[in-house]
Amino acid sequence: MEKISKPIIVPWDFSDVARNAFHHAINFSKTLDCGIALLHIVHEEKYIPEKEKELQNTAAILSKEFGKRPHCIVKAGSIFTTIGEVATNYNAEMIIMGTHGLKGAQKLLGSRAVKVVVSSRIPFLIVQGPPKKEKLDQILLPIDFKKENKEKASWIFHLSTRFEFKVTIFKSHPRDKGFKRKLASNIKYIENYLKTRDIEYDIKASQGNKSFKEEVVEYANGNNFDMILIMATRNIKWTDYIFGAPEQYVIANKYNLPVMCINPKPMKIAGGFRATGSA
Repeated sequence: MEKISKPIIVPWDFSDVARNAFHHAINFSKTLDCGIALLHIVHEEKYIPEKEKELQNTAAILSKEFGKRPHCIVKAGSIFTTIGEVATNYNAEMIIMGTHGLKGAQKLLGSRAVKVVVSSRIPFLIVQGPPKKEKLDQILLPIDFKKENKEKASWIFHLSTRFEFKVTIFKSHPRDKGFKRKLASNIKYIENYLKTRDIEYDIKASQGNKSFKEEVVEYANGNNFDMILIMATRNIKWTDYIFGAPEQYVIANKYNLPVMCINPKPMKIAGGFRATGSA
C-alpha cells in the first residue's frame, strides 16, 4: 500500500483500547476527510514481516466492520519516540491513542501515555473507551496561570475550522495574588482571540475546593463534555512521571473522557492544527 499523506495515526497493539481509538479515528476522519494509519511498533526489525501480515489481517477486519480500510505501518523502535517520528514523517493530522489509564505499577512509574505525548508536536487525542457519539459538540478548555495556556486559543481556532462545537473556558481559582494576575492575563488574551474569530464560548469558574485537575475532570463529566483540551507540562522531567504531572491525572480520568493533549512550543504561541500550521 502506498504512503498516505496527513493521516490520523492510531498506535496499534491489538488491544481493545486500540480498537476504541480506531473507532474515534473513524469519526474524526469523516470530518477531516483523511485516511487512517495503524502503527505497530516492534523491538527488532526481524519481527516486521510477521507483524505486517498480522496487521493487514486486522485492517481487513476493521474495514468490514467500519467501512474504511486503514493504512498499515510497522516500525522497529520504541513507543516513546517512534510514534512521534512516524507522525512527523507522514505529516499526520493528529494521533489518536488508546490507554488503559493509571493502573498498578503505572501509578508509581507514571502514565505511558504522557511519556508518549511528549515525543511529538502533533496533537494527541487520548481515549479509553469507544466514542459516545459521532460528532464533537462541546470542548472544555481548562485555563490556569501558566503562560503556555495562551497557546490553547490557536488550537481551539484551528479545531473550529474543521468542527462545529461550543467551547467552555474553565478557569482555575488561585489564591496567590501573582497567580491571579497571570490567570486574568491568560483569560483576557484567550477571550480577545476567540472574539475576533467569532468562536462561541462561555466561561465557568472552578470553586477551588479541590485540586484544579480534579475539578476539571468532575466538571467535564458532570456537564457531558465530548473532549478536554490540555497542554503538556513544559520541559517535563522524570520527577513529573513519578509524582504525577497534572495532565497525567486528566488523561487517565476515571470517566474515560477523551483528552486532547498538545505540547507547548518552547518560546512562542503554537499554531496550526498540525505543529507546522499558522496561528
